[in-house]
Amino acid sequence: MNENLFAAIASAFPADRNRTAIEIAEPSTGTIYREVTWADIEAQTARLANMLQSLKLAPGARVAVQTEKSVEALMLYLAVLRAGYVYLPLNTAYQASEIEYFVGNAEPAMFVCSTRNYAWTKPITDAAGVAHLFTLDEDGIGTVLDAATDQPKTHSIAHKSANDLAAILYTSGTTGRSKGAMLSHGNLLSNAKTLVDYWDWSERDVLIHALPIFHVHGLFVASHCFLLTGAKLIWFSKFDQRGVIAQLKRASVFMGVPTLYVRLLADSRLTREVCSRMRLFIAGSAPLLIETFNEFRERTGHTILERYGMSETNMLCSNPYLASQGERRGGTVGFPLPGVDVRLSNDRAERCDVDEIGGIEVRGPNVFSGYWRMPEKTKEEFTSDGWFKTGDVGKRDERGYFTIVGRSKDLIISGGYNVYPAEIESYINDMPGVAESAVIGVPHPDFGEAVVAIAVAKTGATLDADAMIATLKKGIANFKVPKRVFVAAELPRNAMGKVQKNLLRDTHHSLFARE
Repeated sequence: MNENLFAAIASAFPADRNRTAIEIAEPSTGTIYREVTWADIEAQTARLANMLQSLKLAPGARVAVQTEKSVEALMLYLAVLRAGYVYLPLNTAYQASEIEYFVGNAEPAMFVCSTRNYAWTKPITDAAGVAHLFTLDEDGIGTVLDAATDQPKTHSIAHKSANDLAAILYTSGTTGRSKGAMLSHGNLLSNAKTLVDYWDWSERDVLIHALPIFHVHGLFVASHCFLLTGAKLIWFSKFDQRGVIAQLKRASVFMGVPTLYVRLLADSRLTREVCSRMRLFIAGSAPLLIETFNEFRERTGHTILERYGMSETNMLCSNPYLASQGERRGGTVGFPLPGVDVRLSNDRAERCDVDEIGGIEVRGPNVFSGYWRMPEKTKEEFTSDGWFKTGDVGKRDERGYFTIVGRSKDLIISGGYNVYPAEIESYINDMPGVAESAVIGVPHPDFGEAVVAIAVAKTGATLDADAMIATLKKGIANFKVPKRVFVAAELPRNAMGKVQKNLLRDTHHSLFARE
């Protein structure tokens, strides 16, 4: 039996391959300007898969991709699966120093970048010995497609077992070193099938896809649900509330991070009438403010379904879809998904009682096998009885609903993206005149949390906060750059010398509060 994820996807293609699979919309107006059929998906993934195999890549070779969102980029992902290689998506905001680390760590055999980034990407890939460098742009043009043009449009799907590696997703680490979460074909397929069933997907659904495709939410959750049911996709290369609202009347499902819901609510055109055909709004990747949850329900008549997942586990909890399973409760992430076990443990490794706060641990077919080339870190992040320690802190009420109350390891989630303070602090501490720094997350009405830095100057040095931010923007992804930098005489510490970030968060808690 071929357990390649793409084999399952291909088996779900509708009998009528000439049916439209994807409608591509202009972001600001929502106007559809191009259609892609299921036959097109079959042919393009086949040509790309044949091209990949013609390169004679070694078994298990990694294909790293840092390109803007396009349907062709989605086809490339599917082709990598189809050809039996390992897909490595990279955030489009990553800068040269970050890409240099990922390339050095993952050692991809092939790298695909945007044409505008080619000049600085090539020296990195050359130095690392990457054999093949291609381009792919937002408009669907690039050398990777040129290389596949003359390839056959039929292809025999590579044989894979459920445990074979399908993708590596890099997630930041508390030490500033990113870790590559290894996800198998079985991990991805089991989770996708569970979501399709739990959220009641069918070929009648029409999904608005306005998320990036370099992380779990957009690349796996949204895309796999559509592909495994033969549904239709309305594709936006980027989110614009005007275009999305224009298409809501034709859609049935929308997935977004809290930031997108805030922007939808800021537009007066979002009404009950516009949402009359919708059956499901899903939110994830960051905490949804209860004010947003309530306002959206009042405005549209729809109750947002919040769920919980991460790179290492895919989705692990969800509020109910069916009313018979329970209500959707704002501020919670619902119940563990079918087939997924979730528990809470205190700092003595004891199970937590109802409403007792503890570390969230998970096991199931959705959970990754470990971190790429980090066996010690992998061992550290799993319990002795095989549960993955998520690093998140939560509680469970008497009805079984889970609520995320905080995050260990100081993780900040800003606009749906993970930011670890230690990584940002390392960049700030390397700046001239900086003695030390502390990075925290504080509430933000649009992004959920905003990154804020407090820096202490060396004796005799003067720090310019605006100049520090400008320097950081040149070196790291924009979502990691602090929105504000404060210069302080010292950082608050406890008796053990540990920086008391809770006091810093309290001090700056209302920094971005709306008047």
